[in-house]
Amino acid sequence: MAEAEGQETESLEESTDESEEEESEEEPKLKYERLSNGVTEILQKDAAGCMTVHDKFLALGTHYGKVYLLDVQGNITQKFDVVQVFGLYSGEEFHETFDCPIKIIAVNPHFVRTSCKQFVTGGKKLLLFERSWMSRWKSCVLHEGEGNIRSVKWRGHLIAWANNMGVKIFDVTSKQRITNVPRDDISLRPDMYPCSLCWKDSVTLIIGWGTSVKICSVKERHASEMRDLPSRYVEIVSQFETEFYISGLAPLCDQLVVLSYVKEVSEKTEREYRARPRLDIIQPLPETCEEISSDALTVRGFQENECRDYHLEYSEGESLFYIVSPRDIVVAKERDQDDHIDWLLEKKKYEEALMAAEISQKNIKRHKILDIGLAYINHLVEKGEYDIAARKCQKILGKNAALWEYEVYKFKEIGQLKAISPYLPRGDPVLKPLIYEMILHEFLESDYEGFATLIREWPGDLYNNSVIVQAVRDHLKKDSQNRTLLKTLAELYTYDKNYGNALEIYLTLRHKDVFQLIHKHNLFSSIKDKIVLLMDFDSEKAVDMLLDNEDKISIKKVVEELEDRPELQHVYLHKLFKRDHHKGQRYHEKQISLYAEYDRPNLLPFLRDSTHCPLEKALEICQQRNFVEETIYLLSRMGNSRSALKMITEELHDVDKAIEFAKEQDDGELWEDLILYSIDKPPFITGLLNNIGTHVDPILLIHRIKEGMEIPNLRDSLVKILQDYNLQILLREGCKKILVADSLSLLKRMHRTQMKGVLVDEENICESCLSPILPSDAAKPFSVVAFHCRHMFHKECLPVPSMNSPAQFCNICSAKHRGPGSAILELKK
Repeated sequence: MAEAEGQETESLEESTDESEEEESEEEPKLKYERLSNGVTEILQKDAAGCMTVHDKFLALGTHYGKVYLLDVQGNITQKFDVVQVFGLYSGEEFHETFDCPIKIIAVNPHFVRTSCKQFVTGGKKLLLFERSWMSRWKSCVLHEGEGNIRSVKWRGHLIAWANNMGVKIFDVTSKQRITNVPRDDISLRPDMYPCSLCWKDSVTLIIGWGTSVKICSVKERHASEMRDLPSRYVEIVSQFETEFYISGLAPLCDQLVVLSYVKEVSEKTEREYRARPRLDIIQPLPETCEEISSDALTVRGFQENECRDYHLEYSEGESLFYIVSPRDIVVAKERDQDDHIDWLLEKKKYEEALMAAEISQKNIKRHKILDIGLAYINHLVEKGEYDIAARKCQKILGKNAALWEYEVYKFKEIGQLKAISPYLPRGDPVLKPLIYEMILHEFLESDYEGFATLIREWPGDLYNNSVIVQAVRDHLKKDSQNRTLLKTLAELYTYDKNYGNALEIYLTLRHKDVFQLIHKHNLFSSIKDKIVLLMDFDSEKAVDMLLDNEDKISIKKVVEELEDRPELQHVYLHKLFKRDHHKGQRYHEKQISLYAEYDRPNLLPFLRDSTHCPLEKALEICQQRNFVEETIYLLSRMGNSRSALKMITEELHDVDKAIEFAKEQDDGELWEDLILYSIDKPPFITGLLNNIGTHVDPILLIHRIKEGMEIPNLRDSLVKILQDYNLQILLREGCKKILVADSLSLLKRMHRTQMKGVLVDEENICESCLSPILPSDAAKPFSVVAFHCRHMFHKECLPVPSMNSPAQFCNICSAKHRGPGSAILELKK
């Protein structure tokens, strides 16, 4: 609240009632200030009567008949003992002494215009003063005889006034009174409960009298209804009752500001007393109203005031409302965004205040977003919501490094460095290294996992790496096997480019990041003596890495390092062989033993795919280990098919495999050996009969079967042989038909081709004399021979056919021997 210098500050919202009122949670719509300075001087000598607002000046009338002209700050500019009308910005003036008391005066709103020099005064009569064409003032009585006129309001061409009987409206243009609105409650004394008038716009009049509010609309009368009636009429569009007596009205957009006189009954003494006046903002409805806000005002001497002692005036376009009482004048203003933020801060709604300041940062004058944000952080810290406070620091402190450091030290004082650590800036801005080191030491003392997380997330250049490394070493002296600290130390070594120590720790921990570290920093020269450790940790990844970087670590070096670990050596050489059958050819002999020892399922595929494997060595190893399938393959590959077949029949006793082997070799001697071996073995004979028909004449087997030998499923086998024979006959016939059809189709195609014409033009030459094939003079006769091979000759350049060889052939293509070179076209002219 604004007060004059030297005056005691008094809150207008402070309650002086006997019972304390609960504080409202709703934000007020208006703010209040006492009009001070010159007004203070006036109120010490006289009591205020009423006030009129015009432009930037206020006319304050007192009970002693004096009128003071004030500015909007309450400073006296002039004072008058009689009624005067004069120009604030010109020299024109009207001065008149009246023989009766003047209760009120109203000036034409357009007084500055030459044609509108008019004003009215109210007392026992309502007088209209108007300047004539000779600059003389003349007056006329608009109304009299119904008691004192206590309220007059002029808007446009309409004058509204209230006397003891009701409210009248006069049309200055038509010189007609257009309505009379009688007062409702005649029991109220009009001098104690005067009428309050205000124009919302040029056609809407609001009347407040007692507890009743009427909203009247001035409308044009239809021409057919006029007759002797005024051209306008008034319609009451809304009427409602209030809880208190009305002392003043003022419009606020589509709402109303109502100054109310309040009487209440004390709960203790049960006696009636005069309470603080209320300034309410209401929303009018057709038959009722809705209260938007309500404020009780502590004006000076309100305990002694009556309803008639309060007045409400307003300044159009500025939303300024003046509450006038005998000892006080209070100015009410619409609350701006600064006031809204003040209220939010008072209610400790800091987040809403911060949001409001951000949205309206161009309009606020008294507040700064940063100050509100800092107050919000302090509030959260006081409530113990440290994590939220730390999170808000990101948005509020932004890139202000000094404020960040200040807040970090505040969190350190309350032991909450961990709360702010996730939100510290890491790029723009960058705080002092000491700040980050302080937080890292805090975590290192109590939370190894949190410490490791910060080391992973924070860039290594935020703090002094050597200081943190030494701190971690000191803690490892107490707990040397702590995996979290060891891993974090390895990361710190990596930031410090001490890759050797980092790699050693990773290998000790068998950490998955070891391969990423090697690749990222090209540490292949450092791992040449650590290949076994890498293979023990993850052989698959290690082998892939070694094979992908053969140019940095040679195959020879890897094989040598793994010499004492043949199982790992086998893994490496096996994957090398899968990638390229020829790169590791010098180790194929070694691989035979490795496959035989550690990976027999892949031995046979290796023997089949390798072209550098010594077969004798492989056969020796397989025979020593009694690997039958591998030995059979090696024998067949070395050309000893009969021995291989013998092993199949004698070792495996597998007739199907033996027959399959014989089919693969397609050797008549093998079939003979197989038949001789199977002749006394009925199961083998059955197998042969079922499969031999397509490779060997089955009669050779059937003739050798001993008479009386019992052979399982012999009938089915013979039937299958006959079916196979029939199938072969059908296949041959089908192939023959296809061959004949294809031959005929090709013959027809050749015939069509040979029947096609051959283009002969000036560019073609005789292949014998090399002169143009066509003569330059087309009229001369010529003869040309063209062959299917596209070679062309003059007929006279070809040899004359003999009796033994009547046909002509292309000499170039030896068409006589190749077939299709006979002449296809002979051109003569």
